[in-house]
Amino acid sequence: MGGSSVAAIPLGPGGWLRWMWRQLTSMRTALLLLLLLALAAVPGSLVPQRSADPNGVTQYFTNNPDLAPILDSVQAFDVYTSVWFSSIYLLLFVSLIGCIVPRTIHHARALRAAPPRTPARLNRFDAYRHDTLDRPLTPAEITDAATRLLKGDRYRVIRFEQPARDGTAEASVSAERGYLRETGNLVFHTSLIGILIAVGLGGGFGFTGQRVIVEGQSFINTLASYDSFNPGRFFDPANLDRYSLSLDRFTVDYEQRNRKALGQPIDYTADVTTRWQESGKTDSATIKVNEPLRVGATDIYLLGNGYAPQITVRDPAGNIVFTDDVPFLPQDSNLTSLGVIKVPDGLAQQVGMVGFFYPTQSTLASGAYTSIYPDLEYPLLTLNVYQGDLGLDAGNPKSVYALDTSTLTQLTGGTTEVKSIELEAGQSQDLPGGMGTVSLDSVKRFASFEVHSDPVQGWVLLFSILVLGGLLTSLFIPRRRIWVKTSTTADGAVTIETAGLARGDDPRLQPAVSHLHERLLKALDMASAPVTGAAEPSPTPTGEKETR
Repeated sequence: MGGSSVAAIPLGPGGWLRWMWRQLTSMRTALLLLLLLALAAVPGSLVPQRSADPNGVTQYFTNNPDLAPILDSVQAFDVYTSVWFSSIYLLLFVSLIGCIVPRTIHHARALRAAPPRTPARLNRFDAYRHDTLDRPLTPAEITDAATRLLKGDRYRVIRFEQPARDGTAEASVSAERGYLRETGNLVFHTSLIGILIAVGLGGGFGFTGQRVIVEGQSFINTLASYDSFNPGRFFDPANLDRYSLSLDRFTVDYEQRNRKALGQPIDYTADVTTRWQESGKTDSATIKVNEPLRVGATDIYLLGNGYAPQITVRDPAGNIVFTDDVPFLPQDSNLTSLGVIKVPDGLAQQVGMVGFFYPTQSTLASGAYTSIYPDLEYPLLTLNVYQGDLGLDAGNPKSVYALDTSTLTQLTGGTTEVKSIELEAGQSQDLPGGMGTVSLDSVKRFASFEVHSDPVQGWVLLFSILVLGGLLTSLFIPRRRIWVKTSTTADGAVTIETAGLARGDDPRLQPAVSHLHERLLKALDMASAPVTGAAEPSPTPTGEKETR
């Protein structure tokens, strides 16, 4: 015979669409997408995100000028709103719905259906017991007792009877339970969809904002008061709670006993006061790391902290042209900090200053300054002065933490051969060129807060609890069927058979069948009755033979 080949039947567009839909809505694909979603979220913890830390993104561009544009081109600084993260998110959403809907319909039909008929040969099952008794009993008596026991064990039960034939009467009970296992499975996956929807709605109607507050200053919960603000797509500024937050005091506990960890922060505490605009009600509270403050519909988190030197600039006549508590950004663990002062008006020319603040100043062998301890033991402020157009009059937004010196003239420090201005607390020095004076009046602490609003966080918690409950239910509730079959011969011999079948792994099935069989015999007052014959017992999980 010649060789033959089987021609493949072309699927066509409709067939390919059905095949793709079945692949997308399979449980394997849903689990794969869930894993991909977790992996896609990893970059969000490796690099700062614009939605949570815009200043960190700016600093990352400064520290990594070559790498940052590449990461920005693939939306690494906007991971959770990126095209690729959203695509995985939506595919997972569709996959779960397509997987759950048909399974829910099938499960609802199974709940309404009666247990299956008793198989003809129960001795084919591994979980099997049978006894032949010499005391005449009717099949109805045995099935009545079996029904009571199985219903007491929360089985769904149906009885089958076969008319007497050739002097033999048969009856059986078919029981099943464990549908709660599939219910838990469906609750688990449905709750995952609930979490996805809740997170999506929370991101749409919520917002995240950051604000730096210096000790003694206040923040009003209005859109214009935030340093950075990231609203959801459906956010309405009119829904902002009308309250203010004042930073009364910020304290840090440093390790001072263990020399190997000297200066390591142990605890951060922000003592704050909140005041509601309408009622005037005030409350004092404490915010710590991982202990946010709940105010209205917002949660206020403590993000960072540092020092804010109070700097005053005067013109040659002694008039104050600038005075403010300027937050300096920490550069290392000992809080060596970098800050910028901009004086656009009041002097002969616009002046910008780049300063370094050292909480506990020390001099290195090279002559450079550094901080050797993060607390205020020997504070020192150094300033490099620049003059020229600061670019503020053009109306373009400028960062208060950065100064573009490319178009400015440097007056102190660097290659100017003029020593940088150095100030201790309470000191004042002249600006170069007789422009005026600059003084360091005091040093305060500042704290960086994140105000977060998530209107669906309660729903996320509820769905998370349902996910856990559904998962535990699907793992620990077995799905099993049990049959009890009895037959009575013309000479009065009674045979009782008990068998079970599990859907999936169920190491407790054999003991459950044996236990039910023994309870049935006791219920019939037959546990100690003489036995005229018995089949060889099935091995138990422990390897012991069962007793009759």
